[in-house]
Amino acid sequence: MNKRSTWALPYAIFLVLFVALPLILIMFYAFRDAGGNFTLGNFTKFFTDKDALETFALSLEVAIENTAICVLLGYPAAWILANKKLNRSAITIVLFIMPMWINALMRTLATTELFNVLGIQLGKGTLLAGMVYDYLPFMIYPIYNILEKMDKSYAEAASDLGATPWQVFWKVQVPLSMPGVVSGVMMVFMPTVSTFAISEFLTNNKIKLFGTIIQENINSGMWNYGAALSLVMLVIIGITSLLQDNKKDLNEGRV
Repeated sequence: MNKRSTWALPYAIFLVLFVALPLILIMFYAFRDAGGNFTLGNFTKFFTDKDALETFALSLEVAIENTAICVLLGYPAAWILANKKLNRSAITIVLFIMPMWINALMRTLATTELFNVLGIQLGKGTLLAGMVYDYLPFMIYPIYNILEKMDKSYAEAASDLGATPWQVFWKVQVPLSMPGVVSGVMMVFMPTVSTFAISEFLTNNKIKLFGTIIQENINSGMWNYGAALSLVMLVIIGITSLLQDNKKDLNEGRV
């Protein structure tokens, strides 16, 4: 019990049961047909299914729009929270983070009811508004952490060298805060692509995202095709993660 590796055993068991095993099962079902034979037909079906490809493209479009809006709203909010002159109370930070304490499904149901009370027709606009509300704290918090811990001497040195406040912000603070922006983008983009419950409630099931197709196939017993779609999603998430790591290394090299 004195070995550190012993204390890591519960985490290893958890990773095997709830991470590695599900991934193995997804890969197993994705390359099998209903009879259990090896096949690539599940992937061929996806790449030849016009409706599935359109839904996938729509999911990427919604995810990009939601992420862009969260960046535009989240960065100024994080900058204000990290600025001691503009924000002198820790309570303000808690107010921004507080929505994360509530279950996402409950927040979505409340947002949907609010739109219904206001007489706003459910559609893509309400979907984006609800997603921004749900995911904005996940954009603000990582950016705020970077800005809060940033060495203030960099900005002071730039000012001493004659840089204007705008130049200090754009050429010093923004590049140094990019790791937080990249983390926020990952935390917003990937869940948006794969979500299904939020789109169902906020559009009254008028708009289907990629996660909805996966859910419908699995619920209808089409495990093989649903697993193939899930694997496609995992590949996209993996590629996005690699791009994130490469960009982080590039930013660190520049700094």
